[in-house]
Amino acid sequence: MPSVPASSVARTRTAPAARLSLTLAVAIALAGCAYEYDDGFAGGTESAPAPAFTDAALPRDPSTRQPVSGAELDAWLAEVLPATEGQVFRTGYGTLEADEEREETTARLPSGSYALTLACRSPRRVSFTISHAKKELVDLNLRCRTSRVNVVYLPADAVLTIKVEANAGANFAYRVSRI
Repeated sequence: MPSVPASSVARTRTAPAARLSLTLAVAIALAGCAYEYDDGFAGGTESAPAPAFTDAALPRDPSTRQPVSGAELDAWLAEVLPATEGQVFRTGYGTLEADEEREETTARLPSGSYALTLACRSPRRVSFTISHAKKELVDLNLRCRTSRVNVVYLPADAVLTIKVEANAGANFAYRVSRI
């Protein structure tokens, strides 16, 4: 049986071990590297100051969600339905008791595009349903403290029916204006 010199056996065994240790050394060296780039926000190598820590935000005052009346209702209406440049055909607002429903109609409207702006103030959502000739144009459960504008196109002599419902006491407001 031919014999293999001992020096060649050691070389064949140490070559894979050397490659493995070299690979591990390169991987460890590269693990600490990070790519940095200039995003144009910081000047040169200076970093922007860290934002100052502030106290946790205070919860909103729950009374701002409760329905109001009188001058407070008028002030709220001016806030949620600001002046508009379009022709306003109908503005409605008021107060609803819990589980109350109110239905109002507009006069006959000329054909065209209309903005239907809806808003409410209540601890719960308020439902708005706007229809024309028994066809629902808007059916919305609005989260109060927000306003919503829906755009619709109406044929000539359209009469809108606006129905507002609330599960809790609420203020509501809506505007029908031509765009």
